[in-house]
Amino acid sequence: MRFSLIVIFFLMWQCTVWTQTSRFVLGEILSLRSKTPIVNAKISLEGLMVSSRSDDNGKFMLSVPDAGEYILFIEAAEYTVKRLPISIANESLDLGTLFVEQDLQIEQSDNLISLSDSELLDDEVSSNSSGLLRATRDLFLNRAAFDFGQAFFRVRGYDSQNGTVLLNGIAMNKFYDGRPQWNNWGGMNDVTRNQQFTNGLEASDYTFGGFLGNTNIDTRPSGLRPGTRLSTSYSNRTYAGRLMATYTSGVKKNGLAYSVSGSRRWAKQGYIDGTLYDAFSLFGAVEYQINEQHSLNATALWASNRRGRSSAITEEVFELAGKKYNPYWGEQDGKIRNSRERKITEPIFMFNHYFNSEKFSLNTGMAYQFGTNSRSRLGYYNAPNPDPTYYRYLPSFYINSPVGANFISANTAKEGFLNSPQMDWSQIYTANSNGQAAYVLYDDVADDTQIGANMVGNLILTDRFLMDFGLMYKNSSSKNYAIINDLFDADFHTDIDPFSETLNDRNGSVEKIEGEIFNYKYRMAADQFESFVQFRYNKEKWSAFIAGRYMITNYQREGLFSNNRYPDNSLGKGGPVGFNTYGIKSGFTYRVTERHWLSAHGSYMKKPPVLQNVFINPRENNRIVPNIQSEINSTLDLNYYLRLPKLTGRLTGFYTRFQNTTDVNFFFVDAGVGSDFVQEVLTGLDKLHMGTELGLEYQLSSAVKLTAVAAVGKYVYASNPNVAINFDTAGREEDLINLEGTVDLGLANIKDYKLAQGPQQAYAIGVEYRDPKYWWVGATTNYLANNYTNISTITRTQSFYVDPETNQPFLDATEENVSQILNQKPLDNFYLLNLVGGKSWLKKGKYISVFASVNNLFDAVYRTGGYEQSRNGNYGQFKQDNLSGTPSFAPKYWYGYGRTYFLNLAYSF
Repeated sequence: MRFSLIVIFFLMWQCTVWTQTSRFVLGEILSLRSKTPIVNAKISLEGLMVSSRSDDNGKFMLSVPDAGEYILFIEAAEYTVKRLPISIANESLDLGTLFVEQDLQIEQSDNLISLSDSELLDDEVSSNSSGLLRATRDLFLNRAAFDFGQAFFRVRGYDSQNGTVLLNGIAMNKFYDGRPQWNNWGGMNDVTRNQQFTNGLEASDYTFGGFLGNTNIDTRPSGLRPGTRLSTSYSNRTYAGRLMATYTSGVKKNGLAYSVSGSRRWAKQGYIDGTLYDAFSLFGAVEYQINEQHSLNATALWASNRRGRSSAITEEVFELAGKKYNPYWGEQDGKIRNSRERKITEPIFMFNHYFNSEKFSLNTGMAYQFGTNSRSRLGYYNAPNPDPTYYRYLPSFYINSPVGANFISANTAKEGFLNSPQMDWSQIYTANSNGQAAYVLYDDVADDTQIGANMVGNLILTDRFLMDFGLMYKNSSSKNYAIINDLFDADFHTDIDPFSETLNDRNGSVEKIEGEIFNYKYRMAADQFESFVQFRYNKEKWSAFIAGRYMITNYQREGLFSNNRYPDNSLGKGGPVGFNTYGIKSGFTYRVTERHWLSAHGSYMKKPPVLQNVFINPRENNRIVPNIQSEINSTLDLNYYLRLPKLTGRLTGFYTRFQNTTDVNFFFVDAGVGSDFVQEVLTGLDKLHMGTELGLEYQLSSAVKLTAVAAVGKYVYASNPNVAINFDTAGREEDLINLEGTVDLGLANIKDYKLAQGPQQAYAIGVEYRDPKYWWVGATTNYLANNYTNISTITRTQSFYVDPETNQPFLDATEENVSQILNQKPLDNFYLLNLVGGKSWLKKGKYISVFASVNNLFDAVYRTGGYEQSRNGNYGQFKQDNLSGTPSFAPKYWYGYGRTYFLNLAYSF
């Protein structure tokens, strides 16, 4: 009875408030150049959380909560942003026809995709967030993506897993590392331009999201420009050439619309030596508008990408071979062959139903994705390491010898490297001529199947009060295994671990041939249910929102091989791991005047750890990180917005703390407790990110615009995490660290060390000229500083002080000496000058555009990041290796691209 009365009261209240006097802004949006309607443009009031979309005729109607002075904000894909001061009285305001200009810089987003591709050449740099920012109109974020991105700058130091990417409302972030897989829609630039980006913690129409921001890619053909578009690109970055063709029908009288697109990208090798590129993409979408309120949309995406990977290198190798050097490749029969290729083919099929009425919209969708993500690797078994940069093949090995420097042998090693710096495929074939393989080229494969479903609704409760809600579910099953790709003319490979001489597959055959699975095989299951609700309230002077999320996440490993090193814990299903997490965020905006306003956002989130940090060694056993818990993330930002007639800008201060995070790493180490190939587990790891962002834009004249951007951050470890190492206990007892297979090394003293999250300071000054005759040119000078390599945590534990021969501390391993040799040094600061320009023509309804860019005009040499090697895990060995100044196990670095170019020609009709 009580519930019924509440419902009746609520409905009566709704009827009352909906009948109150409403104010609307009405108008029609057309293209200035072609005079055609702009469909699906977003119209909003700056500083308030109210928005509307233009219909098929370009018409819109935006509800305004109060009379007053506002700035109308109009944005549409492929068009420049338009800001228009308006004054609302007690009656609706009809603005008539509004014209927007074609964005001459739209091709620059293609340039960004070229940069994003380079991030995926190695996992260490795949966490960059440039791709997430493609749709932003914010000046600072635009610079972060298009100029700072080439140096792997990360906005606020955040990993891309802290942002959410959605396709038609369905989240595409992967369970494994929490990051979106950009390759899944790579090469589909024409049909993924319709994006809605939400910065940071701002309220989103589509998701609760992360605190880096959220991007929803809308593939409905009705939101794409009708007609045909042909384009070709030429570059010297990741790919050399690209062809793309797209056709969109527009909405027919029967309500049908469709879009198809295809592209091809290729390179014999990219900017880095030996990095081949071979990719194609196909896209198709059909939309049926049943009536004004209901529409259906079916989408299919298929992007296949094959590329050669590159490696970080030590400074010694850089001095010998240069910044383009890549040890993974060699010539075979006169052709480049890379031993480390990555292949990704994961098609996506989606179906969505959209309901839209004056006060309520609902998007319901389902997605099915399957495919393969593989990485090739050259394995060697009781044979010399084929890597030409293996430490024993370099001059430093002889200079750093414990028995004294041997300069003759060092010089011989130098000459040998310079004469043969690449992988020798002929030697590999020779070594495999005796039947049993000494070398095996194999693929580490993840065959994934993922199902996703969502329901997202937006409800206008009153003219001031809005509600958003959503339910999401996704389920993933991933089969992981190694498969033999090439035996190099050998007859078979013996599937035995060469170090412990134990079987990898106790129930299978020992001798494996090409095309057979070996080494490891397991299935990983994951599922997640998420719900969120969000309330937004708007007044004339202020607006606010509050949102909450609840999430249930489950992981489980099932071993498909019985491993001889873990006979009781490798085959079959392990115990399930579950996390119940929640998050809350809120924001408040106060409009001092229509030209100045302030905003603040805050959040507290509990998040499940990503899949790769839950299981210690999933290739061989079911062991889970002991006492693993959810991560805790909290953040706060304060913002000031300036919107003068000629000067606009944003100043932001932020503070973010990551708590209770977990990290799992794999490497060989000579530690104070012993030597072995270990799995390092860090728990109780906290990180602190704080800093400021500034973006200013000044319209010097109708044709000239000046910009200035600055980011000053401090990203540090905020705790001393616990470190444990894990290893197998097969083999001879005297060779083992212990019989338990794990050692707790205690705390790692890393608090206040800098995080390797890209440059922590970045500055840019730019100038742009836009001619009335539709050509433009721009230049940006950038300065990036305070970049650091990723530290080795095991060298910051107490085991570093222990002599493995005596189990006693090294006599000279004082706190002062250890601090001195482990001192974290920043990478060199550097300047980059980038140029961009373009021209467009409209002839009898045909649109032709040319875009060109040159990055790093002066060919500056700089390092984008790197990591300390963990091999020297004890003070004595570390000190000995560093005496010469050229250690054998020095940090490895990634070097940025030198002078590169990108040229694009497009023809639309």
